[in-house]
Amino acid sequence: MEALAIFTRQILSRSSDHRRAMQLLATAKISSQMMAILRQELDSMVRVVYLLNQGPSRRASLIEASVNGQLWTQPGGRGRVTDREMVELAQHLQGWTRSVYTFGCAFIHLTNLHDYNDRDPMVLLPAEERDAILAHCRYYHGGPENSTFEDLLAYLPSVLEKVSGNLKCYLEQYTMRTPLARWVRDPTTPLSRESGRMSAE
Repeated sequence: MEALAIFTRQILSRSSDHRRAMQLLATAKISSQMMAILRQELDSMVRVVYLLNQGPSRRASLIEASVNGQLWTQPGGRGRVTDREMVELAQHLQGWTRSVYTFGCAFIHLTNLHDYNDRDPMVLLPAEERDAILAHCRYYHGGPENSTFEDLLAYLPSVLEKVSGNLKCYLEQYTMRTPLARWVRDPTTPLSRESGRMSAE
């Protein structure tokens, strides 16, 4: 099986697991892991965004490395491609990725945000990051009206669903060879396959 098919299968399988896990975690109200799951889906997204901004030869090389368990390296082998680099590229194209990704990282690693039962993580965030997260969620998902962590949690399953759905659309772009920067606006809004642009539901 060619590397692209394996890579696509890996991404979609991971995404399916994330959606199932989010449903269970939301029902159980395990807040930190809901954020961690969203961050893991964003990890897939920033990698796909990065790939779609590479030339065909380099893209194929990176996909081959991924399915063989190898690190992604810079052209010419000068160091590895960092998470920061991929997040910054996605941030440039979508404007909100860094804040949500960083917020999610805080629930994967042990940080002060794990004290969420007694201290509201949204209050502990820098104002710029908090505002970016809330602005994104309110614009694309209609809330939350209030800015507390508890209010935000109710929207995470729908955020994940839209990111997952558009991640699938991103993968389909590999066969179309369409430069990502021409049509990406936000991965939580549906992609019109006919126009190659993001459109509202």
